[in-house]
Amino acid sequence: MEMRSFGNTDLEVSRLTFGCGAVGGLMTKGETADQDRAIAWARDNGINFFDTAASYGNGASEVNLGRALKGNTDGIVVSTKVGLSNNDLANVTDAVTKSLDASLTRLKLDHVDIFQLHNTLGRPDHRGTLSVDRVLDDVIPAFEKLREAGKTRYLGFTAKGEVNDLHKLVKCGAFSSAQVFYNLLVPSAGEAVPAGYPADDFLQLLDVAMDCGVGSIGVRVLAGGALSGSVARHPLGMPSVDPIGSNTDYATDVLRSRQFIPLVEAGHAASLPELAVRYVISNPALVTTEIGIATIDELQQAASAVTKGPLSVEALDEIRKVQTGFAASAQ
Repeated sequence: MEMRSFGNTDLEVSRLTFGCGAVGGLMTKGETADQDRAIAWARDNGINFFDTAASYGNGASEVNLGRALKGNTDGIVVSTKVGLSNNDLANVTDAVTKSLDASLTRLKLDHVDIFQLHNTLGRPDHRGTLSVDRVLDDVIPAFEKLREAGKTRYLGFTAKGEVNDLHKLVKCGAFSSAQVFYNLLVPSAGEAVPAGYPADDFLQLLDVAMDCGVGSIGVRVLAGGALSGSVARHPLGMPSVDPIGSNTDYATDVLRSRQFIPLVEAGHAASLPELAVRYVISNPALVTTEIGIATIDELQQAASAVTKGPLSVEALDEIRKVQTGFAASAQ
């Protein structure tokens, strides 16, 4: 497993990050033995970055990751997150401190390597609406107190929401990490997209992050599972998934993903998920890509895809043709 320097930090992270979220579901609803086996396999095979959040399974993910790690974080990078509700904004420092303290208790750790803000910026979500000015004025100072207390080494955020706000936070100098939404259906964080493309335009956020020394974590690289090409979902995963970045619905994303099948048939990849993973790692600006899993087999397949390396120039050209077709059909 290839390792990469993570932005301006002193962290070295694997090109594949083990996602412990509820979309895949292993670390929130799986059997204990399966969880422990997957974490052990990841460590044995060079995967050293494990990403969780307080909201994943209402803390279950952190509990299960903490048990599987057994306090042994030698060579391991662990990140977790806090999502702030409107009520939390009355006392941001208290809210983030309580959240991280609870996360550390569940993880059985005295600190995490990266503590990330989990809110949508400038748009309403289930927690409420958080403005970029509130992040700059209140959240960052609260996060910095946690870093000064030794509870986290670096600060990060999930780059979801209004694109200008996301760029502003990447450039502000406070964050060392950004989770960036990037996949075959939502490619705009990595390159310019045609006018009318049916997805958020992240305006090449990966390049901006790299230029600012912010480590990038590619998330939703399988579009929540749509890039499997099947609407069927594993029982451990979320029964339904709303697209992020894609201006459509899950069923439509599945249909669009099937338009990449000819590349698999032409031998550019062994499967649609492999094509999706190798597509994102073909962008040198992306430091690591996070995969959510339901089974150890899915983890092993993702690791195999990463070790096969970037796609060929020919494959990338064919992918752009498909993506251009999405823009044309949306108009």
